[in-house]
Amino acid sequence: MTSNKTKVFIDGQHGTTGLQILDRLKDRPDIELLELPMADRKDLGKRAEIAKSADIAVLCLPDAAAKELVAAMGNADTVVIDASTAHRVADGWTYGFPEMTKTHRQKLKDSNRISNPGCYPTGAIALLRPLIDAGMVRADSTPAVFGVSGYTGGGKELIAVHEQPGVEPFGLYGLELTHKHVPEMKKYSGLKHAPLFVPSVGHYAQGMLITVPITRDITTKQVTAKDVHQTLSDYYAGEKFVTTRPLADRKWLERDRFLRADRLIDTNSMELAVYGNDAEEQILAVASLDNLGKGASGAAVQVINLKTGVPETTGLAVAA
Repeated sequence: MTSNKTKVFIDGQHGTTGLQILDRLKDRPDIELLELPMADRKDLGKRAEIAKSADIAVLCLPDAAAKELVAAMGNADTVVIDASTAHRVADGWTYGFPEMTKTHRQKLKDSNRISNPGCYPTGAIALLRPLIDAGMVRADSTPAVFGVSGYTGGGKELIAVHEQPGVEPFGLYGLELTHKHVPEMKKYSGLKHAPLFVPSVGHYAQGMLITVPITRDITTKQVTAKDVHQTLSDYYAGEKFVTTRPLADRKWLERDRFLRADRLIDTNSMELAVYGNDAEEQILAVASLDNLGKGASGAAVQVINLKTGVPETTGLAVAA
């Protein structure tokens, strides 16, 4: 970046994710936000022109529109951060999860084409990648991943549904088992086969929980909850946004029993936890995050901070 201010263009700034990114950037003295007049926001040529003039272009668009704009930009030097699923597993694109490995931050610094992670995969990969890298979970296994998200994860359409009376309080979906997040979960966890992923939506706005049972059929040897917890703790030691709760922690539970899905909203934090029943050799790994924070807009801003050389926490809240 050559000027005192980093020029950022958000294409789709009026959508759910775009609005949250805008909110995190609008008052920063190191950022200059570029914006098209309303009349030009569907003009591909003008969108490509302003995107190419920016230091960073953030695409908060449907997949087809994101691909169209990237093609129109050609080989522009602009850093593109695509929040759609269009380029999540595409060649030449770097996955925007800085904590994924110890060397991944440098890859992001060196890349001009960055795919913003999905919210569910952020939690699933955070749990599985360290265990697979450590040889604890088999790369050729098929882990089960279960998640629940607030309805804002579904964008304007789902938000409109949940603002009406009579909507379901909770619902499973993706029951065809071909959810669009599965390819990135597989690739960046280091799995050889797709995980069994079952997402769900609750009748609340923000926040999510992802759970992965660490069962005997996916591990390379007999492991305990303590083993899993130690591996996760070591992997994320020193990280500001990804932290591991104490083993079998009850302090974050409501009434000593219930883990709220909305406890980290409006932060860029993700907290991991491990619970176990040693007598039955049962282990459960859990990730808690905001689907619009570390799971979307916060992740994009964190990468913007990396690319511009400011502290990663700039403009981002960390859970107390």
